[in-house]
Amino acid sequence: MKLSKSKYIVCLLFLWMAVLQAYGQNPDEQIAVKAKVLDQDNKPLAGVVVSIQEDKKNRTVNTDANGDFSLDASTSDVLVFKMVGYGTLTKPAAEINNKTLMLKKTLVDAGDDDLVYIPFGVRKRREVSASISTITAEHLPQIPSSSLTNVFTGRLAGLNIYPSGSQQPGYDVSSFLIRGRSSYNSNQEPLVLVDGIERSFTSMDLGEIESISVFKDAATLAWYGMYAANGVIYVKTKRGSATATKVTFDAQAGLQAPMRITSPLDSYTYATLYNEASINSGGTAFYDATALQAYQTGSDPIKYPNNNFVKDFTKAVAPTQRYVASVSGGNAFIKYYTLLSAYQQGGFYKGGYNETYDANTNFTRYNLRTNIDLHVNKNLDVALDIGGRITNLTFPNQGTAAFLNAVYSTPANAFPVINPDGSYGGTSIFQTSNPKAMLEARGASTDLVRNMIATISARQKMDGILKGLSAEVFYAYDISGAYRSGFQQTYATSELLPTGLYATYGTANKVDYLPNSFSGNVRKSEFWAGFDYDRTFGNHDIKFSARTSRQIYATFGNLDIRREGLSGRLTYGFKQRYFMDLTAGYSGSENFAVGRRFGFFPAVSAGWIVSDEDFMKGSASFLDLLKIRGSYGLVGNDAIGSARRFAFNDFFARSTTGYTFGTGYNGVGGSGQLALANPYLTWEKARKSSIGFDAKMFKQSVAISADYFHENRKDLATSSLLPNILGQTLIFVNEGEASYKGFEADIHYNKKLGAINLNIFGNYTYQVSKILAINEAANLPEYQKSLGRPITSVISPAATANSSAGYINSMLISNGIFKTQAEIDAAPVQLFSRSVKPGDIRYVDQNGDGIINDLDRVKTDFNFVPKSVFGFGAGVSVKNFDLNFLLQGTLGSSITIQQLVNAGNTNNGFLNQFSVDRWTPENPNAPFPRLLLSDRGNNTVNSDFWIRSGDFLRLKNVELGYTLPTALTKKLKLQQLRFYVGGLNLLTWDKLGNLPIDPELPESGYNSSYPYMKIYSFGLNLKF
Repeated sequence: MKLSKSKYIVCLLFLWMAVLQAYGQNPDEQIAVKAKVLDQDNKPLAGVVVSIQEDKKNRTVNTDANGDFSLDASTSDVLVFKMVGYGTLTKPAAEINNKTLMLKKTLVDAGDDDLVYIPFGVRKRREVSASISTITAEHLPQIPSSSLTNVFTGRLAGLNIYPSGSQQPGYDVSSFLIRGRSSYNSNQEPLVLVDGIERSFTSMDLGEIESISVFKDAATLAWYGMYAANGVIYVKTKRGSATATKVTFDAQAGLQAPMRITSPLDSYTYATLYNEASINSGGTAFYDATALQAYQTGSDPIKYPNNNFVKDFTKAVAPTQRYVASVSGGNAFIKYYTLLSAYQQGGFYKGGYNETYDANTNFTRYNLRTNIDLHVNKNLDVALDIGGRITNLTFPNQGTAAFLNAVYSTPANAFPVINPDGSYGGTSIFQTSNPKAMLEARGASTDLVRNMIATISARQKMDGILKGLSAEVFYAYDISGAYRSGFQQTYATSELLPTGLYATYGTANKVDYLPNSFSGNVRKSEFWAGFDYDRTFGNHDIKFSARTSRQIYATFGNLDIRREGLSGRLTYGFKQRYFMDLTAGYSGSENFAVGRRFGFFPAVSAGWIVSDEDFMKGSASFLDLLKIRGSYGLVGNDAIGSARRFAFNDFFARSTTGYTFGTGYNGVGGSGQLALANPYLTWEKARKSSIGFDAKMFKQSVAISADYFHENRKDLATSSLLPNILGQTLIFVNEGEASYKGFEADIHYNKKLGAINLNIFGNYTYQVSKILAINEAANLPEYQKSLGRPITSVISPAATANSSAGYINSMLISNGIFKTQAEIDAAPVQLFSRSVKPGDIRYVDQNGDGIINDLDRVKTDFNFVPKSVFGFGAGVSVKNFDLNFLLQGTLGSSITIQQLVNAGNTNNGFLNQFSVDRWTPENPNAPFPRLLLSDRGNNTVNSDFWIRSGDFLRLKNVELGYTLPTALTKKLKLQQLRFYVGGLNLLTWDKLGNLPIDPELPESGYNSSYPYMKIYSFGLNLKF
């Protein structure tokens, strides 16, 4: 009988319950614990403090001169061993009777809190020779934001986080880039893991997270073989502790406000500019003096309306709130961490309410997580993690893009919102552009998305076979699905004609239920199993891990996506001073032909604690630690750009043109071959090298880490150069090559100055890329070649008259604006419009043929990826007050404003707030070209005229808190009560001058894009 996945999980749960029943111990049995404590040299340790965790009687003993102690306890108790200069040890009381225990001396970067999580393992920071950046949740601000990317932007060296899509509640999109780009086939999104499983973390609550790490070099990435060439973001969730029970509650309320939003033209300004554009286009003035005067005086708001749709249908602020409760604790047999959170973000639309529904955007999210660790017996540990997430997003049926386009781009004089007879206003041109009707009479939808994640693992010690050997089985199963419901409705608009009658557009229908639909059903399972070996032989430390893995990703209506592989890691340490890691992955991808699917990906890293050498003793007064480390290895990337799935096979598609047979000349459908398959298609191969150092100085008050890195990536998918005589193209060939190199640094300063605790931190990353091989058309002039240039492109998020959405790296080079006809007559002929006149953009003739056309386009180095990414800030606490802030920014990136200045269509005359700054004979030094209603190609073709610097410095967040005095909280039966206020995206400094746009996401708040938000919040934190 074949079990379903859900039944399989239930069976596993019952199995572990049975194991627990069979092998568990009586938690109430009283025992007398006697044991001996030694140091790592097997010498007795006297004076070790031995206590029982959370013991109300505060029973404590010290070890004697022989390291012995005795203590009455129960089998459910956990004993805690502490001594200055040694690492804290916790052990179940039932497992240490008449045993010998060992406490290890605490070296620099080897303390209880110096843990670094690596793939299926954990290391002391001192042992790590790879390049890893980590931040713990306690250093992150509490922000009521729907996406966690806002929380740690700018805080980790080597990681660039940038908004890359809609910022609508529930759909706010950000992208990650680790170090740089060495592939021109993708944005190089890294692999995101939560507790070792590929999962998104952006919709998690901050309270679920213990730490976030970034794996950047081959020493850690080789474990994942051909899936991790772009780096890994590793999220570790919180777990319970056997040393303390904690109950916390957080409550936050805030206001969000658009950072930038379009300022619409009033009717008079719009009409004046429209007349100018019409005349420039060879027409006559469209609006007469009577209309212009009426727009100024407002004498007839029906015939001559003057709307401000942005003011009337969007809010200046919208509410947001967050509530989080968590409980954690445990004993000798079980540890647990449970969290429940609720988050709500209101939309900034205004209006839209009727008796049946509210069409304003509204987003709510509920998160639940329970992490349980079961200590079944001294040899068997089981972990069970269950998580769930439910999100509700309500939005108008008209759609965010259509609604915002109507609000931002509909002319102020297009129509009265409401006609004298109470009907919705509209015209033959603007039949469906009434924002009030869109909200009130178009219906609303609600997307309910449910996510469930489950992970179960078991670790069995196998000391009976080989001391230090253990086996682990790890299985994860995630499911998600979306359910849409709501109300549907249609509306009609009307136009009051000069005859006094109304012309009606569309058909109004009463509200009805929206047909329910299911979508987005995803099932994902991941299985890992293998062995670990951990032993110390005198000065020699050996750790070995080996795993086999298999992942299945299933979506409705598609073939499953499968991955599998083997991973291994060997770590050797000598005298806690010299370290080496050998890591390798053997993994495969079904993107490639059978027999060519698997590859081997080895890596090596090494570290040396130089400060422990005898020749460094003279620096011991100020230098606490100096570690030099380096790594080199091969990793892969099985993503092959825009190639179809199974591109190693030939495919045929039905042809709509078909063939003509017989005397009737009727077309008969046929089949057409798609691009030819490439059976030799293979993965990208990235050779990564990194060398750096870690240093701690002045009694560990200063910590510095720095790395130089280089990556060479071969076998990039690039176009094939087949002769046209073949009559067909090849899908892709692996003939591309590119690289990047750069350096990064991270610095921390922690110091207690009297009553002041000061923490200053900063990080900086610099990178440049270069294309080493790419297939390009033959006989290209040098200025149109990509070879030898950086991997460059500027994001153009919206289509304009002469350009489509996407990436731009080929453009004309501008030379100002023509001011006179004489300049035009003396210049090369520009062929992108029928006529060129003063006020049009002037371009450079690259090939000297006297004509400006596509042969004059230039491959540029403008790039949406910045050369430098940085963040710096500080935390200061004085008595009961604390202040934290972060400034974040980038250098060396570029943005385009063409989609903003040239926004619109023929219905609104391509007019917007930027049109005011157009060229006129009276204003020949204006920043933008003349206004036109038609024949606009010369001024809308892609060129560097529209490129601006994307450099900025932003006050990303600020948090000010006050903690009530301990004496007062004790009276309130609380452990801690803290109040705090905070802000996100508060101030921005850039190089855009007077342009009212955001350098990080220029489109936000314009055209049809939801605005980027700043948030002001107030909260309290309770600990019981």
